[in-house]
Amino acid sequence: FLERIKLLFIPICLQMLHESIFPHTFLQILEYKSQNVSTADVFFPSSSFFFPSSDLLPAMDGDTKTMTFLQEVVDILLAYIVESFDRETKVIDFHYPNELLQMNNWELQDEPATLDDILISCRATLKYAIKTAHPRYFNQLSTGLDMVGLAADWLTSTANTNMFTYEVAPVFVLLEYVSLKKMREIIGWPDGRGDGIFSPGGAISNMYAMLLARFKMFPEVKEKGMSSVPRLVAFTSEHSHFSIKKGAAALGIGTESVISLGFVLVQGFVPFFVSATAGTTVYGAFDPLIAISDICKKYNIWMHVDGAWGGSLLMSRRHRWKLDGVERANSVTWNPHKMMSVPLQCSALLVREEGLMQNCNQMHACYLFQQDKHYDLSYDTGDKALQCGRHVDIFKLWLMWRAKGTIGFEAQIDKCLELSEYLYNKIKDREGYEMVFDGKPQHTNVCFWYLPPGIRYMEDKEEKKKHLHKVAPVIKARMMEYGTTMVSYQPQGDKVNFFRMVISNPAATFQDIDFLIEEIERLGQDL
Repeated sequence: FLERIKLLFIPICLQMLHESIFPHTFLQILEYKSQNVSTADVFFPSSSFFFPSSDLLPAMDGDTKTMTFLQEVVDILLAYIVESFDRETKVIDFHYPNELLQMNNWELQDEPATLDDILISCRATLKYAIKTAHPRYFNQLSTGLDMVGLAADWLTSTANTNMFTYEVAPVFVLLEYVSLKKMREIIGWPDGRGDGIFSPGGAISNMYAMLLARFKMFPEVKEKGMSSVPRLVAFTSEHSHFSIKKGAAALGIGTESVISLGFVLVQGFVPFFVSATAGTTVYGAFDPLIAISDICKKYNIWMHVDGAWGGSLLMSRRHRWKLDGVERANSVTWNPHKMMSVPLQCSALLVREEGLMQNCNQMHACYLFQQDKHYDLSYDTGDKALQCGRHVDIFKLWLMWRAKGTIGFEAQIDKCLELSEYLYNKIKDREGYEMVFDGKPQHTNVCFWYLPPGIRYMEDKEEKKKHLHKVAPVIKARMMEYGTTMVSYQPQGDKVNFFRMVISNPAATFQDIDFLIEEIERLGQDL
């Protein structure tokens, strides 16, 4: 599949750069392709790259050298992709920062390097990169590598355009419109009505929601600032993402105005925003959305659902009940780059009220958003965004959705949850393991302590706790030094360091879960 993409990718790159300049050469390339003749054999008799990037397109007669260079780059990428899925390879070739700085020349120079040097840099970068597609990489919420999503990312970079107007991104703007509408339908908003935007991550999507909530209650704040409104207060769940407080800080509301210990009325403050969490980062817990929406309705407060991690469960008929009540929210954050394995980054904010984003954020920049254009101006979506320049994040999601269908995403998500249940059942009664909380996890987060033989039977609880706090960091360091697997750890409240296993990698299998358990025991047996 990727070989075929490569054969399409490089000529398309060239076509976009120079079809009008070198029509004969490009047509010749296509002719060779149709005859199954390698263009490398015809155009690239030498593999030497001792020439500068200034010889590449748009340089005159730069098409042959460009094809040579891009062919080599794609071959490097393909080799890395195949290696990433090989369980015999390391997840990471770990070196300490000072070592890695000294191993390669990463400094920027005044004089241009040859393309041979550039290719060496590409190989070195991938050599020391984390193989996030590796079946035994469990370190973050975003893992795995989808081949169709990768192909879409290549195409997106080749098109190299901006999402602010229909005139410069006609297809991408339409795909964003179609995809956001489909996501709103899945949430449960009638006919998929509403609004939305793709942003640079869940933290920004959450901040958008807070911005809209404030504008909805006090529209004058847009022009007059925070001095024109009373002291505001936001409520969020105890284990909510730190981005809620970051958003409050960025918007001038202040972190002290974010209350995360249940819902209470605060004297002299005006509640304007409630952020419920669908899938907390550490525990994978889901807030009771129906009960929260009842309170928000009673007090006329904006209800936001941070579903960055858990929102994708809406795709699963088996698990979407965990988000019952989400259709009553005013806004929802949903990150397809997590459980749906869309390549980073891909985060959406969905808004129930149409037109609110535009009114809140528009600045009428006349050099971009002319009002006398010859097409429907509602497709110029840039003025409702905080950004001016906005990356094309939609094509990866859209193309993967076309390739998998909704049922394909559903199967992928269900499999990850099956694997997490398998892990939970394997270790909940296994000697040396202790669960951080009782009961089966709601999401793929499985939180546990591993107690090595050396501390397993300590009677002094405080001494045992002190030693246990050091276990996960040591095992994690050994994982990285051996390169065998990666899984995250952290403390939480009064709980000492524990492992937080999350499964979103479509390449993971039951055998990989077994390997993880055995590897933790191997690496920690002497502690």
